[in-house]
This record gives sequence, C-alpha cells and structure tokens, in this order.
Amino acid sequence: MNSSKKPVAVIIGATSKWQSDGRNTKLAHGTELDDQDLPVGMRWGIGGAVAQKFAQEGYFVVMTTRTAANAAALEAAIKDQGGDGMVVELDLVSESSISTAFETIRRKAGAPEILVYNAGYLEGRDLPPGKELLEHIPIEMFDTAQHIASRGPFLVAKEVLPTMREKGEGSFLISNNNFSLRGRQRKTGESLYYPRVMMRTLAQVLTEEYSEHGVHVANVVIDGLIDSPGTRALPKAQENPDIVMNPIKIAEAFYYLHTQDRSCWTHELQLTPFPTNPAF
Repeated sequence: MNSSKKPVAVIIGATSKWQSDGRNTKLAHGTELDDQDLPVGMRWGIGGAVAQKFAQEGYFVVMTTRTAANAAALEAAIKDQGGDGMVVELDLVSESSISTAFETIRRKAGAPEILVYNAGYLEGRDLPPGKELLEHIPIEMFDTAQHIASRGPFLVAKEVLPTMREKGEGSFLISNNNFSLRGRQRKTGESLYYPRVMMRTLAQVLTEEYSEHGVHVANVVIDGLIDSPGTRALPKAQENPDIVMNPIKIAEAFYYLHTQDRSCWTHELQLTPFPTNPAF
C-alpha cells in the first residue's frame, strides 16, 4: 500500500510515441523536438494528461511504460505539482512482464481503483508508399498489434478485474481510436490498426460480464489527432490547428467516466474535434 493511502489509478501506456523524444516523433521528423513551450499537460499525450489529472484529484498514480526512463520527466512533473506516483516497467508483449508489474503495483501501491488502458504502437507507420496492402504486412507487425490491442488488455483485465469484482467497485477504461468502429484500409504512414476492433469488442464483453458486479467498463474512441510535441509539428496540424485534440480535455473525459453515478454509466464515449465529422 502506498504510504499516503491514496486510491490507486494505473495508467497503462503513460507516455506517448509522439512525445518530444518518442518513436513516432523521431520517425516523422527525423529528430527529437523541444517541448519546453508546451503546457506540461500536453507533453506526453493522453497517458501523461490522464496521469496528471488523477494525481491532481488525489490519486496515487502508477505509470507503466516499457522503459522507466521514458516516464521520468512525467513522474517529476506530477511530483512538482504536489502529486504522488511511481513508474513501473511493463511490456505488453510479455505475459510474465505483465504479471510481475502487477505484483509490484499491488505490493507498493495497492489494488487499483481505476485502470486506464492507453497502450499504443507504431507498427506499420514505417512502411513506404506502395506497401499499404495486407500482403505487404510482416507477420511480426501483426503479432505486435495483436499483443497491444487484443491480448494485452485481456491479460491486464485478468490482473485487476477480480479484485474490483470482489470489492463491488472500480473502473476499467480503454483509450481506443476510430479504427475500432469498423475495419478500414491502412494508408501510408498509418499503424496496423485492424486489431483495435477486438479491443472495442473486449470492452463490450467486459461490460456485460462485470457491470452487474459494480465494475464500470468503457471504450473511449479518440476520433482525431491528439496534441503532443510530435503531432503539433505535423503540416496538417500547422495548417489546421482546430483539428488537434487537447489531451487535458480528453483526460477530463476519463475522470468524468470514472466518477459517473452508477445509475447512469456511459459504456462508450466518442470524442471528435468540432471541424471534422465523427467517424463511424
């Protein structure tokens, strides 16, 4: 149990591939970017914004990432803001890594009251033009996408839902995207997002299985470009800044879901910037 005895919020994927030194940022821009002019809430995408929001609301925040150093600056920012938290390494491709990470979380922080599954991947983005069709997708890319979007949330759910069910309360919230609504052709520069449909389906199944036990499960469709150092430097964001979504406001939506009265739970929420039509 954390020494402050605060309720525990776990953010799976607390850092962003579009943060200043993220993999997508380096892929798209060829270098790291300076994020010092960005508000602190926007420097690590959705995961960082959600972690900061729950810390500000009095939660002990556990931030997971494959490499602890990725979240060192985020952890420092939360502590500078007067919050509490820790970083735990977790690799969603490894069942043993997931198990070990949650053993650490339960021992050092406590059982999670809220878990936000925000894991992302870039597999597919680095394929060149002319390689959009499924026949060009290496099986290793497909395996990674399945691990992160389907197998990973299944294994994480097995770690946290039993305790939530026994307590009769808790939230399991999934950060998803518009590719979860139906299968779409992968375009040049896009990740292999077909398995995101499975992530949404898992949320629907868990809703039917666990709602009656007091566990709030929801799929959150982030239907647009999320503000972060790497995305705001993209030409389309520079040309039309109104299409860029504020991660601080997205984080407020997750907190809203967690604090909803149980007489009127939302199980799917779609967030879309005002100049664009919602995906369906």
